[in-house]
Amino acid sequence: MIKIYHNNMCSKSRAALNLLKDNNEEIEIQEYLKEAPTKSELKEILKMLQMKPLELIRKNETLFKENYKDKNLTDEEWIEIMLENPVLIERPIVVKDGKAAIGRPIEKIIELLNN
Repeated sequence: MIKIYHNNMCSKSRAALNLLKDNNEEIEIQEYLKEAPTKSELKEILKMLQMKPLELIRKNETLFKENYKDKNLTDEEWIEIMLENPVLIERPIVVKDGKAAIGRPIEKIIELLNN
């Protein structure tokens, strides 16, 4: 089973979902703006991606620029900010067999599917 943290308003996220469907993958779709990941899910995603929380944040979002751009926060604080404001989470995120990839570029998802 493959899980995608999906935002239907995002063209990259739609492209990733279509790629998964085209590969006849069994997919669990989590529309993360409606149902944010839990703290433990987000920590697990970060671990699979081998990323720090700040690396997973969409820094071009107005919310980030206006409220968090020059903040020097702890990893835990960045995680809390993402949980409270899931729009700041980079997308799409695809999880398969204990590994994860961000679909920017989409080739990262292809690599994940082929491993």
